[in-house]
Amino acid sequence: MHPRLLAALAFAAALAAFAQQHGLAQQEQLQLPGFKPPPSALNDPSFTAFRNQLGEVAAHKDRAALAKMVATQNFFWMQDKNLADPRKSGIDNLAKAVELDAPDGSGWQILAGFANEPSAAESPQQPGVYCAPADPKLDPSALEALAKATQTDPSEWGYPNQNGVEVHAAAQPSSQVIEKLGGNLVRVLPDTNPPANPNQPFFLHVATPSGKTGYVDAQSVSPLGGDQICYSKQGGAWKIAGYLGGAVQQ
Repeated sequence: MHPRLLAALAFAAALAAFAQQHGLAQQEQLQLPGFKPPPSALNDPSFTAFRNQLGEVAAHKDRAALAKMVATQNFFWMQDKNLADPRKSGIDNLAKAVELDAPDGSGWQILAGFANEPSAAESPQQPGVYCAPADPKLDPSALEALAKATQTDPSEWGYPNQNGVEVHAAAQPSSQVIEKLGGNLVRVLPDTNPPANPNQPFFLHVATPSGKTGYVDAQSVSPLGGDQICYSKQGGAWKIAGYLGGAVQQ
């Protein structure tokens, strides 16, 4: 999961307050009907090969090679509207969306993270376009009710990538396990920070469905509504067709 997808999502105080106010069991309060994890992978060997190639290109920061992997026509960059400049090439629009020219190399890190993401789901609005990572399946009405009750946006919630994700008492894998996550959403607290030592694991500070707070490995939780990269097959070959989210435009 790439660095931008690890952004802290919101504070957790409203979580416990809401449960107490409504007299509901906290676990039940956050259980979303119809919540199912996204598909584990897009089972197409050519897609896997394309992602492997993307990973190599990102590792070498090879812009010329990346340009050949991006659609030359109709590339889209969606936020509230399509920000792609039709006068510019697909690679130029993608570069702006992920800030490919950032001095710290974060844009290339973003692409490397997407290259490691095996899941992708077909866009309901654009048949034949697959966006990654795939989102879990949620009951829209339950998600809307949760957002209203806690005064949050869906992008402020994350979900465990698998059942049994361990929540630790401290940001260390050896610390006490205080809870395990199942098919429920969690909140990531705003005081989440990457470790001072980049060789140490990155833990997210989260609020669990039971109202506790603890730490989970950042690789074990994905956000709702995070950035997505989109692919399509053009002339029998996979191409990067668009981007959802990306750099904030002033």
